[in-house]
Amino acid sequence: MMVAMTGEQTRTTTSPPPRASAESEPPRTATRAGDWSKRLLVAGIVLAALNLRPAITSLGALLEEVRGGLGMSGSVAGLLTSVPPLCFAVFGVMAPRLARRFGPGAVVCAGMVAITAGLLLRPYGGGTAGFLAASALALMGIAVSNVLMPVIVKRHFPDRVGTMTGLYSMALALGTSTAAAITVPMTEALGGSWQTGLALWAGLAAAAVLPWLALARDRGTAPGGPRTAGERQERGPRSAPQAHARVPQPSAAPLRITRSRTAWALAVFFGLQATAAYITMGWMPQIFRDAGVPASTAGLLLAVTMAMGVPLAFVIPRLATRLPHQGPIVLALGGCGLVGYAGLYLAPAGGAWAWALLLGIANCAFPLALTMVGMRARSGAGVAQLSAFAQSTGYLISIPGPLLVGVLYQHSGGWGLPLALMAALMVPQTVVGVLAGRDRTVEEEAAR
Repeated sequence: MMVAMTGEQTRTTTSPPPRASAESEPPRTATRAGDWSKRLLVAGIVLAALNLRPAITSLGALLEEVRGGLGMSGSVAGLLTSVPPLCFAVFGVMAPRLARRFGPGAVVCAGMVAITAGLLLRPYGGGTAGFLAASALALMGIAVSNVLMPVIVKRHFPDRVGTMTGLYSMALALGTSTAAAITVPMTEALGGSWQTGLALWAGLAAAAVLPWLALARDRGTAPGGPRTAGERQERGPRSAPQAHARVPQPSAAPLRITRSRTAWALAVFFGLQATAAYITMGWMPQIFRDAGVPASTAGLLLAVTMAMGVPLAFVIPRLATRLPHQGPIVLALGGCGLVGYAGLYLAPAGGAWAWALLLGIANCAFPLALTMVGMRARSGAGVAQLSAFAQSTGYLISIPGPLLVGVLYQHSGGWGLPLALMAALMVPQTVVGVLAGRDRTVEEEAAR
């Protein structure tokens, strides 16, 4: 009997595993559908990112013509430089709540529709009030998409956060620099009407609506909703429910994001880098022109600064995700910014191209900040809250920067004090960036 039992056990343990049934094998059509869905999502992310800045930089290129056409006062035109961060701060807070109710895909789709409508309507609004209202509509769409891009990347590509963040950061930088560089030539080629030059960018936004119409039906990726398969795998087997459990598991307590020092450090870092970016976009051409650089060359220098973000926005996020601490990258970017500002003060015309390149590198703190948003939270819900908090608080911090630079320039009659302010702001930006780059999560800090 012992021999028989042993033989039976041997036959049992050595017998080949049963062949999986047809039901357990994923159909090829479902696999192909999943592949196409991923490709469509990547295309949607890239197209959305291309539309997150042309509304701003295309206006900057034609601001003088817009002022003349609308009879806009100088003070109102000056306030236009602070409208984008104000709208990003106000409307960005709404993004997580909207995403919980309708799904991130639907909210981004609505954001692309808002950008399209705003860009199409604002040149023909009939006056300054209509122009500002249509601009606010476009900026609202940009604001919610700004916040939800890291959330969508975290949900759908949890094992490729750096690569995907780099991809859409590169597309964002490409859209920024392209709008700055070609809006004026396109306007001149089409007859010189600033209305046509601004309205043309609505076509790019309309193209971004198409993939998101298909992706808008996906409700399973709402922040705080059910985790995707990739996120469950990332969280590990301990997060899987037990097979025999009958009692519903209690829902996680809401994350108190303001208790996290990392969240505050990331918000301040985001705000100070945004301050530097808006000062650069608004005032750097004037700095070069005051130093004797021709106007056409000054515009090209700004385009070079913005274009530096195209390759680096893809490289820096991938490098950041491979490091346990992102502080070294923050220090390198801050050093480039300080050298660039010193060069603008000492030899603005003689080393103009070098300073433009260095400040372009320093401006890549933006994709680094977006990458750290995805790394400093564990779950999609945490990324949504952290993204909304860091971007909304950060954009509020950035509002007075461009205005203060203008005031200092007007009252001092030169660029010494404004450049000193810009260099001084780079120091706390570097400090809080190093703090935000530490290897920890906001969920851990908020729970303490």
